[in-house]
Amino acid sequence: MEYETPLFFRVMKYAADADRDVIDVVSGNPDWEPPAALRNGLREYADLEPDAFQYAPSVGLTELREEIATRRGVDVEQVIITNGTGEANYLAMARALERDRGDEILLTDPVYPYYPGKTTMLGGRQTFVATDADGQLDPAAVREAASEETAAIVVNSPNNPTGAIYPAETIRKLVAIAEEHDALLVSDEVYDHFDLEGRFASALEVESAHRIVTNGFSKSMAITGVRVGYAIFPHDLVENARSRHMLVNVSTTRPGQYAVLNALRETEPAYYERNRDLLRERVETFTDALDAVGAEYTTPQGAFYVMARFDGFPGTLENTYRLIDEAGVAGMPGEVFGESRREWLRFALVTPRIEEAAERLATYFG
Repeated sequence: MEYETPLFFRVMKYAADADRDVIDVVSGNPDWEPPAALRNGLREYADLEPDAFQYAPSVGLTELREEIATRRGVDVEQVIITNGTGEANYLAMARALERDRGDEILLTDPVYPYYPGKTTMLGGRQTFVATDADGQLDPAAVREAASEETAAIVVNSPNNPTGAIYPAETIRKLVAIAEEHDALLVSDEVYDHFDLEGRFASALEVESAHRIVTNGFSKSMAITGVRVGYAIFPHDLVENARSRHMLVNVSTTRPGQYAVLNALRETEPAYYERNRDLLRERVETFTDALDAVGAEYTTPQGAFYVMARFDGFPGTLENTYRLIDEAGVAGMPGEVFGESRREWLRFALVTPRIEEAAERLATYFG
C-alpha cells in the first residue's frame, strides 16, 4: 500500500520556494510564547543525572499521568502518554478496528485529513457525515449513517477546520450512538483550551466504556515540536493500546514530559486566557477583511481556523498556489478537507502577520 504525502507539506514547501514574501496561514503552529514554566522545566532537565536521559516508562512518566488523571477525573491506569495527539488518535482508531466489530470509521465532512489517512493506513474504510454551514454535527445524521460495520465515530471539538464546538447534548448523543452499535466514540479535544465562547464539552463528561478521549499540549502550550499528547481509554481497552504504543514508539520524550508536567503545575489560567484574547482579536481583524470583499466565512467558536469562500475562486490546490504567487498568502485548499468545502480555503490565524495577511486578501479579492 502506498501513502501520499499530506498536502500540508506540499503547500508549505511551495510557499517556502516562492520568489516573493509569503505569509504562512497554513500551519497550526502557535506563534506565541510557551509557558515560562515549560522553559524552566527544560532548563532544569538539562542538569539532571544521566539516568534521566534514558527511556521513560512506556506509558509515560507516572507523575504526569497522575496529574492528567486528576485533572480529567479518570483512573491513572487509563492514561497513556503519546507522541503528540497524532499518535493518540492512531492508537484510538487502531483499538477500535482491532475489536473486530466492523471496519467502518465514521468521519465528519469537512474533516481534518489525517483522520481518513489513518483510517486507510489501518485498513479501515471511511464514511463521511456532512456537517451544517456552521460546522455543527447532527447526531441524527450520524445515527442514520451508523451500522453494524461501524467501528468508530471520530470527532474533533473544537474543530479543525471549521472552528465549531459541539454542545454537550451532541456529545452525549454521539456516545449513545457508539454504545448502540458497540462502536467507539473517539473524541479529539486537542483545541479544548481555545474555547472562544465558553461552550466546550468533553466526552469525559459522559461515563461510558465506549469512548476514548485524546488530547495533548502542542497547541495549548505552543509546543508543537515537543510531542507530548495523551489518550484516555476505557479500562478494558487500554492494555492492547499500551502494547501497540510500546511496539511503535517505545515511549515519548522524557524531557518533554518533565517540562509539560512543570508547566501544568505552575502555569496560571491567565496564560491561556491571554492567548484566547489574542485569537479573538485576530478573528475580528481577519473576518473584517473578508466582510470588506463580500466573502462567505466561518466564525470559529474555538480553535484558530477560519474557512472562507471567494466567488469564482474555488479552493483547489491550483488556486492555493495561485494565491501564494499572486497575493503572497499561503492557505490550505478546501478540497483537502472533504467534498462539502471544495469551494473554500482554510486559514490558520497563528501568525503575528495576520493583519497583513488580511490586507493582502482584501486587496487581491477587492
